[in-house]
Amino acid sequence: MQPAQAGPSKPDPVHGPVTHARAASLIDVTSGRIIYSVKGDQILPIASLTKIMTAIVAIEHGRLNDMVKVGKNAFAKEGSSLYLKLGEQMTLNNLLYGLMLRSGNDAASAIAEHVGGSEEGFVYLMNEKARQLGLAHSHFSNPHGLDTQAHYSSANDLAKLTAYALHNPVFREIVRTKVKTAPNPNDPWEYKWANKNKMLRLYDGADGVKTGYTKIARRCLVSSATRSGQQLAVVTLNDGDDWNDHAKLLDFGFSNYPLKTLAQAGESVQQGSNLVTGSGFKYPLRTGEAQRVVKKLTLLKPQPADFQLRARLEFLLQDKLIGSVPVYTQSAQERRPANTRK
Repeated sequence: MQPAQAGPSKPDPVHGPVTHARAASLIDVTSGRIIYSVKGDQILPIASLTKIMTAIVAIEHGRLNDMVKVGKNAFAKEGSSLYLKLGEQMTLNNLLYGLMLRSGNDAASAIAEHVGGSEEGFVYLMNEKARQLGLAHSHFSNPHGLDTQAHYSSANDLAKLTAYALHNPVFREIVRTKVKTAPNPNDPWEYKWANKNKMLRLYDGADGVKTGYTKIARRCLVSSATRSGQQLAVVTLNDGDDWNDHAKLLDFGFSNYPLKTLAQAGESVQQGSNLVTGSGFKYPLRTGEAQRVVKKLTLLKPQPADFQLRARLEFLLQDKLIGSVPVYTQSAQERRPANTRK
């Protein structure tokens, strides 16, 4: 992989703002719709944005209360660091905060060796997760993001990865944290880590995610924000004005792609029938798109123990499936647990 030359990106057909990024992507977290993308599939170095993958793999495969020991490979790792001492032990949970708030490369290697058995074993898990998520323009060769030719991703892939990770409550809580303290076994004072992500202080509603920088990748950033119940995430790669560009892209997304309610739980789906939607459905749509959404009702063969599931209501935009909701009889819907009808 050859590093791309820096330069301002141009808006794509949705007429979003011009940024200084080499590549950019904006995604609605709930639906997974990418609503803005410039050179979104271009393969580029990603620096410490790598740690988004490191964190979610560790959360899914590790035990948060495990004590992780700092080995020779993690100790004094080059680049950003928590300055952990050789042989020091810390819970996986606290190491994840150090990883994401301070971008500790020593934390990344310690986590990888503990969860994966070795750094190589953990990298295998990272690439397996990339494959499972359909990240076709990504390959990982380490857990920290130090540059190698075999370590890369794209803005769109990172947007999809971030949207996936933000559905995990542990990950979501870590990346929204502004300051974290943790026990320090070697000194009389605690560790105190302030989040490097300035968006948490600069942008109203910001709640994540990760900064990154190397001399080759340059400034990289993933941010997220929630307003009026909608969460958006932005990725920029090689962007010298990333704080301002992220604010512009988030503003653009919230203003132009608000969530539209296409179905509410319990709505009748067919006049004169007793069929109703089993859950609601919202989707980010720009002006005029809601009128172009087509609803398609597909009847299903009844199955035992399915709460009388009768059909599926699909939503299509420009002949592409954007979502679906289950359809039940009215009586069955009333008997279903309330927490399944969102």
